[in-house]
Amino acid sequence: MNAATEEHLATNLYYDRTFDCEAAKILPGEYYFTGRSMVIVTVLGSCVAACIRDKVSGIGGMNHFMLPDSGGDAASPMSASMRYGAYAMEVLINQLLKAGARRDNLEAKVFGGGNVLRGFTSMNVGERNARFVLDFLKAEKIRVLAEDLNDVHPRKVYFFPQTGKVLVKKLRQLNNYTLVKREQDYASRLKNNELGGEIDLF
Repeated sequence: MNAATEEHLATNLYYDRTFDCEAAKILPGEYYFTGRSMVIVTVLGSCVAACIRDKVSGIGGMNHFMLPDSGGDAASPMSASMRYGAYAMEVLINQLLKAGARRDNLEAKVFGGGNVLRGFTSMNVGERNARFVLDFLKAEKIRVLAEDLNDVHPRKVYFFPQTGKVLVKKLRQLNNYTLVKREQDYASRLKNNELGGEIDLF
């Protein structure tokens, strides 16, 4: 797998005065997990985020990813884009398990997949992302407790892993240029870095 397409741990940590706790902000292609009492924050357009936690221990995390444009073979279950999405999900799940979460206790809430990027493929990339994340969690037998997917609005998501609480704010009046530019840059990075070799799923 090319380094440019690998998920990596978010490094943007700060103190959130609104919620009076530590916070981690994640960007496209990043994830964060913790067992501490803190909030994980992201802004989603066409990308999706899975908030996954161990309902007993409170160890949880969030990822933020997009399926790269598969060049028309999106219907193939093992297309490169689907393998990338599976990799993005497995990275988060594996990190949670390494941190002490138990697979049997995992539950998820999923967000994003908005139709905010124009001029992608004939099928809306946001819809593909949304369908993928639900299909993946179903296959992994991880219960989805809540979802806010598709629509046309970007979303700001606040996830509190210890309690499982999620706050979602629809960004209706926001100037979306920064978000759209960030997702377009991420999409072109994915497109220009073909998946290399096989991905080891644990």
